[in-house]
Amino acid sequence: MAASGPTAALRLIGDRNFGPYFVGNAASASGTWFQNLAAALLVYRLTHHSAFLLGVLNFGNFVPVLVLAPWAGSAADRFDRRRLLLVTQLVSAALSGALAALAWGGLAHVWVVIMFALALGTMSAFSAPASMALIGNLVPREQLASAVALNSMTFNLARAIGPVLATVSVKTLGIPASFAINSGSYLLLVVGVLVVRSTERIHASRAETRLRESLRLVRRQPELLAFLLIVTAVGFASDPVNTEAPAFARAFGRADSEAGFIIGAFGAGAVIAAFLLAGRVAGSRRRMVLTLLLLGGGMIAFSLSRWLPLGFVLLAVAGCGYLASNTSATSRLQLAVEEQQRGRIMALWSVAFLGFRPAASLLDGAVAGAFGVRAAGVVLAMPALAGAAAILVVPRLARYRSASASGPRNG
Repeated sequence: MAASGPTAALRLIGDRNFGPYFVGNAASASGTWFQNLAAALLVYRLTHHSAFLLGVLNFGNFVPVLVLAPWAGSAADRFDRRRLLLVTQLVSAALSGALAALAWGGLAHVWVVIMFALALGTMSAFSAPASMALIGNLVPREQLASAVALNSMTFNLARAIGPVLATVSVKTLGIPASFAINSGSYLLLVVGVLVVRSTERIHASRAETRLRESLRLVRRQPELLAFLLIVTAVGFASDPVNTEAPAFARAFGRADSEAGFIIGAFGAGAVIAAFLLAGRVAGSRRRMVLTLLLLGGGMIAFSLSRWLPLGFVLLAVAGCGYLASNTSATSRLQLAVEEQQRGRIMALWSVAFLGFRPAASLLDGAVAGAFGVRAAGVVLAMPALAGAAAILVVPRLARYRSASASGPRNG
């Protein structure tokens, strides 16, 4: 009987061909939280606590994913994914290093920070589909769902550890040093990518990687669109934790620098979920409903809570729902397409999960600015609850219509 749960997770992490990539990815993702938290705190302080401009900052991080998705997906299917990752990580390291130098010199003004977020977002737009698609070249097909869960866990392990370490870094070393740490973390992923060996794959032609071919793929397989919509809902529901963490800290009467602990609690729940899911196949429709309810309900309960220790527990519950929902939808997307189509479908995944985040961040900032950060947490959780309701209701409506159409007719 195949191993599952923590045993399967540890076995895959110890694999010669997946382990180094996993470790490098986790280190790089943790470093990104140093960047994100330091940038958010810098903008928040320079603007005298503007929740709206925190949304603008996140807009800069994610809008390139939306705009550049057709070219990023095409590149991931046409070119060597390892080389593409190496280039994007090296450029990102240079950008973070430059921002650290500017911050040390007192030149990192609000719009400078936002422009660097835009540049780093551009690198992320090209690295995200290549990174996700590369997983299928590192593990056998039967281990793909577990590898996707663990790859998601790297970001959530980073979400649990990175913000806490970043909080300590900002308090003790300062914001410029936190930017510099992120610069170094990109190089750890470079080492991981250099060490692993990917299997040979079929490269798509230029004609096959055009945007209209990707849209035809989704049109031929409507279930792909359903999974992409679930990923979008998950991205919206989790956005307040990322975008408005400093504002949430102040809403609980804490210092804004404690935002890292709020982000970390959400990530801890996601890490627990990843270990529990390893070795298991993508969940049923009923399980998807449950995990979306955990995400949406947990975020609403956290937003309405007044006691931070309880808030941490609720965030961990929401984090479990987040990871389980995202992993199930993502692994099903990868398994539903051919190898030479995986980069393009992961580019659409990037649009669904990251590309629509600018809209989520702007909505988040606008609601928080007008009605308070707690209201923003409630509003952004609604798509997850709507997704759970749709999964329950839509198939039943389809069966009802089919039964009505095939019922007895009087003639």
